Amino acid sequence: MVRAGLTTERLVRAGAELADEVGFDQVTVSALARRFDVKTASLYSHLKSSQDLKTRIALLALAELADRAAEALAGRAGKDALVAFADVYRDYALAHPGRYTAARYPLDPETAAASAGVRHAQLTRAILRGYDLAEPDQTHAVRLLGSVFHGYVSLEAAGGFSHSAPPLL
Repeated sequence: MVRAGLTTERLVRAGAELADEVGFDQVTVSALARRFDVKTASLYSHLKSSQDLKTRIALLALAELADRAAEALAGRAGKDALVAFADVYRDYALAHPGRYTAARYPLDPETAAASAGVRHAQLTRAILRGYDLAEPDQTHAVRLLGSVFHGYVSLEAAGGFSHSAPPLL
């Protein structure tokens, strides 16, 4: 019998919290069952597998990040939009390290196409409109910015800036 109050959404949110606490790689259906003090088998009516749980956490993280980015970009353009976008990525990664890692989880093409990851690219393209880039340069710029933001966040998380002045972002 499934314990009352357990829903897929509640389990995914709890999985995201667990990811922030112990790391995304440590999130499993078994670990989540321990958190709720239920048998692992009771969660399989809501989740197919640990991979399903991780995919759902990734989708949640992508949506949260896209929502924050959209809010931060509203009414901004050019450099102000670019800095706001970078700040969102950094702030999210600092506040939710496990979820941030989850946002990089490989998704199958169909799931990725329906995810908020598409919104991230659209938001980045909106920032780049003011730079008058034609294709394929715009696509390359979207990838470059994503790489720069992720690289910065990853270096900072690994202590890569501990030897220098505080980060400017």
